[in-house]
Amino acid sequence: MRRALTSAAVLAALTLPALAHAQEGPIRLFNGKDLAGWSAVFDKEGPDPAATWSAADGLLKCTGKPVGYLKTDREFGDYVLTLQWRWPAGSQGGNNGVLVHASTPRALGVWPKSIEVQLAQDNAGDFWVIGTDLDVPDEANRKQDRRHKNLTDGSEKPAGEWNKMEITCRGDVIRVTVNGDLVNEATNCSATRGAIALQSEGAPIEFRDIVLTPLPK
Repeated sequence: MRRALTSAAVLAALTLPALAHAQEGPIRLFNGKDLAGWSAVFDKEGPDPAATWSAADGLLKCTGKPVGYLKTDREFGDYVLTLQWRWPAGSQGGNNGVLVHASTPRALGVWPKSIEVQLAQDNAGDFWVIGTDLDVPDEANRKQDRRHKNLTDGSEKPAGEWNKMEITCRGDVIRVTVNGDLVNEATNCSATRGAIALQSEGAPIEFRDIVLTPLPK
């Protein structure tokens, strides 16, 4: 009996971690009511995060000032990140981005080492490298210094309407869609794991439904 129990215990020890990993489903990075799981970073010391970032009724709102970002306390690799964003109705939009694989702080000004997936009005889906490297097709026409231009025009909706972005990170590949359109894809990314961050970069912006789904190894 002791041998049978020992064998069963060994089998359970081997099986449970695999089951736990297999059963890890979507993670709601933003709970819709507060900033639990996130930390604010600014370009100078002293600002009150609550004056820039606020959460209520399922919305994450950013005033855009001062410059900085909100980052997850956890790090991730191999996932699909989906989120919705909009510029306030009547605004001209602005400049902002989602940083993936964020790591070393202040690699470029306030920004951490990362790969930025652009949200800026009319340029959603551009890649900007921050202390990192990546490749995109047709680089002779699409790469300008740190910027790697997106593939489409007109994928975004007007200010006041919600846009949906999906960022798939698997190994050293990143694929981005906006409102269902493939807008960019990169290979040979030098960073493959890190925190996720949302920029505060001068203009008010709102987010909702920020969900990360781990991909199987």
